[in-house]
Amino acid sequence: MDNCVFSIIKQNKSKGNKSLALLLDPDKVDLKNPQVLLEYLENISPDIVLVGGSLMLSHKLDQLVQLIKLETAFKTVLFPGNTLHLSHLADGILFLSLISGRNPDLLIGQHVHAAPVLKKSNLEVIPTGYMLIDGGKTTTANYISNTLPIPAHKPEIAACTALAGQMLGLHCIYLDGGSGAEKPVPEAMIKMVRHEIEIPLVVGGGIKSVSIAQKAYLAGADMLVVGTQFENGPSEVIEIARLRERFSKTIT
Repeated sequence: MDNCVFSIIKQNKSKGNKSLALLLDPDKVDLKNPQVLLEYLENISPDIVLVGGSLMLSHKLDQLVQLIKLETAFKTVLFPGNTLHLSHLADGILFLSLISGRNPDLLIGQHVHAAPVLKKSNLEVIPTGYMLIDGGKTTTANYISNTLPIPAHKPEIAACTALAGQMLGLHCIYLDGGSGAEKPVPEAMIKMVRHEIEIPLVVGGGIKSVSIAQKAYLAGADMLVVGTQFENGPSEVIEIARLRERFSKTIT
């Protein structure tokens, strides 16, 4: 079990190392020239590869997961927008409960439908408290989930929500500004959440530069998730990956 997805994240955290996840949206990945994607993956060398999104207009989920599984050694983890976004080819799934909102369907409803399917699969299920944070504009996740994000200037709400998630037995907390967020999750919020919980803390949305990534790591994020910036041009993500390596060496 040491090679399971969650063990990778936990072991990095216990050693004081930082993790990096690359989020790939099947709708936005060009699979006609897969070698380009594979070369970028090798250069970035993410700890895990998240696959998914709020919407899926194509039918490339299985194809993308299969490509990564066959051509690389990276762990693929589903980041589902709903119960239709499942692939038995992946290594695991973030079983997301939207604890920042009050939409019962995303707190537990869709999970009930997915549970028997996941039980029959070989997917590693990682119970995750998913929290949408105001990133400066309405995101697809906000709109689709029909929930209000936690205000960026209210870190205490995020901290108490994350603590409740930990007490409910969730394995990790994911603070997300949403795809294409104008502003990243504030450092003050990351720090306060980190102070309240012991489980791994994942932060994504608005990670547009090495400077923003460094501030998030220093504030207490155990793993950063980068997606939109990779779509805009992977060079900055490669630099963030190098930062992760330097940062881990510095604090160990």
